[in-house]
This record gives sequence, structure tokens and C-alpha cells, in this order.
Amino acid sequence: MAIRFVTGNEGKVREAREYLSGIEPVEQIEYDYTEIQSDSLSEIAAHGAREAFRESGSEQPVLVDDAGLFVDALGGFPGPYSAYVEDTVGVERLWRLARDEDNRRARFKTVLAYVDATGTETFEGSVAGTLVAPRGEGGFGYDPIFEYNGQTMAEMSTEEKNAISHRGRALAEFAEWFADHEA
Repeated sequence: MAIRFVTGNEGKVREAREYLSGIEPVEQIEYDYTEIQSDSLSEIAAHGAREAFRESGSEQPVLVDDAGLFVDALGGFPGPYSAYVEDTVGVERLWRLARDEDNRRARFKTVLAYVDATGTETFEGSVAGTLVAPRGEGGFGYDPIFEYNGQTMAEMSTEEKNAISHRGRALAEFAEWFADHEA
């Protein structure tokens, strides 16, 4: 039985397939679930996964992720509102908001929510870094202003970024749980 990853992002599906290789096949499905407003990535992802599972009419499990950038000096903002802030305010303006702060520590977080007929489980991954002036041509979203070990995510190759990715860390936690859960 395949795990259905609810996303329109093929890159997320590739990453999930890498982590779950040999454990369970991953199938991409697109479903526009209701994204509730919450300060909790776990609540958002779990709600979306439960809705997608219920509406699919299938017993196959689903996986949904939600992610955000949490800036310490801004009280965790933009957090779960990261996509909205990127679309409306923009990455450069968020940088300008944080650049004069003494503490520019930030964290990318991902929460994966897994739903099957027995219930809901969530798994979190994060990576800590520092906000810096935009650099680099790769990546997407906040990657140009998020520095990890001297490089922004936008300066890293896909392989370098995936090796330290918040989503990858959540997927690793999920893969370990799933292997034990299914055994």
C-alpha cells in the first residue's frame, strides 16, 4: 500500500521517496485541502491530512507537510504564515525588518502529518541558521536570506541543501517511526 503525499511539489515527493525507499512507495496526489489559520504547524498539517484522508474515500494513508521560517527576534514571525508573508511582503522586506536586530537567529521548521485508518501522527524537523542580506541564485522562498554554516540555502547545491533540510529531518523521523510501526 502506497503512502499518498498530498502536494503539488514534485521536489517534495522526490525527497520523500528517497527517505522511504525500501520501506513504502510514495505516490503524489494533489488535493486542495483547507489550510486552517493557526500558530501551530502541527495543527495545520494534521487538519489537512485528516481532511485529505477523509475526502479521498480510500484507506491508503496520506502525508501532508507544512513549513515555515521562524525568526527569533520577531517572536517567531512569520512562522506558519511564511508563504503568505513571502507573497505579500516579500523576502527582501522581511530581511529589512530583521537586519537591525542584534539576534538574527532563525529556524526553518517542517511538520509532517501522517493519517491512516488508526489515527494521526506528526513529525517535526528543523534547521537553525541566521538571517543575512540576500545572496545566491538557487533555491526558492527565503533561501537567499537564510544562512547555515556560512552559506545561504540559495548558495547551496540541491544535494547540500537536502542533506541538512528541515523536511529531510522530518522525513527521517517519519521513516524510522513508519518502519517500526509497520513491522
